[in-house]
Amino acid sequence: MTTPIKKSVSETGHAKNVANFQSLISFCSGFGAVYNPSKESLKIPQLQSLLQSAQDKINSTITQKTSFDNATNSRRNAFADLKPLSTKITNAFAVSGAEQLGISNMKSMNKKLQGTTSRKASATPEDSQPDTGKTISTSQQSYDKMVEHFSSIIEILIQNPSYNPNENDLKVTSLQDKLSDMQTKNSELIDAYTQYSNAMLERNQTLYNPLSGLVQTSKEIKQYVKSIFGASSPQFKQINGIEFKVIKGG
Repeated sequence: MTTPIKKSVSETGHAKNVANFQSLISFCSGFGAVYNPSKESLKIPQLQSLLQSAQDKINSTITQKTSFDNATNSRRNAFADLKPLSTKITNAFAVSGAEQLGISNMKSMNKKLQGTTSRKASATPEDSQPDTGKTISTSQQSYDKMVEHFSSIIEILIQNPSYNPNENDLKVTSLQDKLSDMQTKNSELIDAYTQYSNAMLERNQTLYNPLSGLVQTSKEIKQYVKSIFGASSPQFKQINGIEFKVIKGG
């Protein structure tokens, strides 16, 4: 079962900025030949180009976020039964005829795996804050550790030939397939987040660059309209109330 993808407040804010910029351009176009700024970036064709770029960047970010959310769900599903499976392996190994030292090592490794994400602070935090780099890093370390511990558990089994269960899901070959799937889903999540993060950076550059971004450009448009029509003019009042905000995060 996949988790429904919800739009964050910040995503809505980015889209609102772009929609308001489109309204701003419409008003400027309506001013006709009177709107004739000398600055190239404030001319109507350049504004329309910036608008299109911003829309494209937002759409790309939404696409990459969807891919990231799907990869998050896939990885979560791949790891969902890992802890109970590890406990089953440990119990099967304990009655397999293995030496006591091996059993002790297995129990120790299982304990490490069980504790990897047992604390509330480290339990799949990317689900609630998928666009926070620090949170993603913390979660990634947690999953990497689980892969590492499960790999060590399999190695203990390989080095103890007395372990030969009849249950298919506990056989070494099945566990190796499980490990491979976990590693694949983990790598896919890393790649998906990289693409999502890059898309956010490009979007933020287009919207919030302090020199050439959409929000800065909107300020300059208002200043220009104010200069040609006057602060108390109906033309300036038309556009002055159009709101733009610098949105932090995703």
